[in-house]
Amino acid sequence: MSVNILFVTAFLVGLSGAMMPGPLLTVTIAESVRRGFIAGPLIILGHAVLELALILALIAGLSVFLSNITVSSTIALLGGIVLIYLGLTMSRDALRGNISLGDINKNEVGTTKKGLHPVLAGAVISLANPFWSIWWATVGLTYLTMSLESGRIGLASFFSGHILADLVWYTLVAAVVAGGKKFISPPVYKYIIVVCGIFLLVLGLYFIYSFGVRQLMFS
Repeated sequence: MSVNILFVTAFLVGLSGAMMPGPLLTVTIAESVRRGFIAGPLIILGHAVLELALILALIAGLSVFLSNITVSSTIALLGGIVLIYLGLTMSRDALRGNISLGDINKNEVGTTKKGLHPVLAGAVISLANPFWSIWWATVGLTYLTMSLESGRIGLASFFSGHILADLVWYTLVAAVVAGGKKFISPPVYKYIIVVCGIFLLVLGLYFIYSFGVRQLMFS
């Protein structure tokens, strides 16, 4: 596969994955309302750093480790717990009024407020999502194998195409959300955060059952 085709297909596959609802999208929406447009690119920066580290680890032989049922189930259990914690924290802070539209300030965009900094959140939320690990242990590993046939250029084409898809989609989401925040009243904003928190909570429970407990029971 040529490096150009590798780049295009990696972009399209990455875009299809990025457009699927998940914890990273939920956090991007919540952080974009709080911090503005810059939250999207910052979250993807953290996500990209984590994926680059994983690629280097996969090249070093981590793929066999990730493919183990016990390992993947443990990742799902821990990831589910993290998502539940984040969901409960987001919902609790919103209901208590610890998070408000007043937090948004042009001079504070990109600084740490309540919760994780967007760059750190991008890495933590991705790592907590078992779908992320499963994707890299299967589809990602396949792409990585193909890209290495073209050496460093192939690897760069795959990684840049994959990350560009995430950057384009999440930046677009952040821009739309941040651009509309002037139309969001404080009560509406509060319940947006609550809904996002509940979504993370439910997703965490789903991960624990479907990819953790259930997988261990039937393995």
